[in-house]
Amino acid sequence: MRIRIGTRGSKLALWQANYVKGRIEEELGWEVELVKIKTKGDKITDVPLAKVGGKGLFVKEIEEALLDGRIDIAVHSLKDMPSVLPEGLEIIAVTEREEPWDVLVSRKPLSFDELSTHRVGTSSLRRTAQLKHFKPEVAVLPLRGNLDTRLRKLSEGEFDAIIVALAGLKRLGVVPEHFFVLDNFIPAIGQGALAVEARAGAFPEIRSILNCDKTEIEVKAERAFLETIGGSCQVPVGAFGRLDGGRLYLKGFIAHPEGYPFYEDEISGAPEKAYQLGITLARALLERGGSEVVKELGL
Repeated sequence: MRIRIGTRGSKLALWQANYVKGRIEEELGWEVELVKIKTKGDKITDVPLAKVGGKGLFVKEIEEALLDGRIDIAVHSLKDMPSVLPEGLEIIAVTEREEPWDVLVSRKPLSFDELSTHRVGTSSLRRTAQLKHFKPEVAVLPLRGNLDTRLRKLSEGEFDAIIVALAGLKRLGVVPEHFFVLDNFIPAIGQGALAVEARAGAFPEIRSILNCDKTEIEVKAERAFLETIGGSCQVPVGAFGRLDGGRLYLKGFIAHPEGYPFYEDEISGAPEKAYQLGITLARALLERGGSEVVKELGL
């Protein structure tokens, strides 16, 4: 069997695709080719994602290649995927999740309490809203580009600190000199997990070797939360599911980009009710006031 994996060309995306490639070759004995595809999100690097289309900017062209048969499967960061997929495609496997947290990387040692007097780089509305919620006076500056680009801009002095995903640092083996985990931040939906996407019903063999049932349950609740809110990148939202002791805990938030109002809550339930838990939590936050944030942002 010979298959083609579609992937973006960044160093992190290639690490992710090569991880899946290696597992398939080793465990199934198939021949695997990587096909690099440039997405709109890769081409537009000087504008915040929310202003140029939001979620889907890093997957649309790859999904088109899946649908027209140029590739057989695609490997994505799950956090980049919209909550609703194109007809005919499905996520056939979700890998075991790497640590999902955000980290703050700085040029010199900094504590969270010191951030109000420093320039922090991120173009994520989710990260911005949480940062401003905790530190209203902080100067948040736009930062796009792959992980290497972001770290380079930090080292060149454009920022005093930047916020990135811990999973990306760990996968690339990057250990910054000065950083700390923002464990008070709620991660992006699916952060830390990889998604293998294919035409519906294809490659059950790949699912059998790559899918992590625990992660799949956790992100099912998170993606239901996102879908209920609307799935757009223009509203700061985050959710994190945690399966522990036979019970699923889901924490989520909806906020204004300026950090206030900020609606946050946590619920728990049976793992088999993961999808409904996500819907229930999202509806509760929308009813509490989140719907006014969504309306204000024009969605």
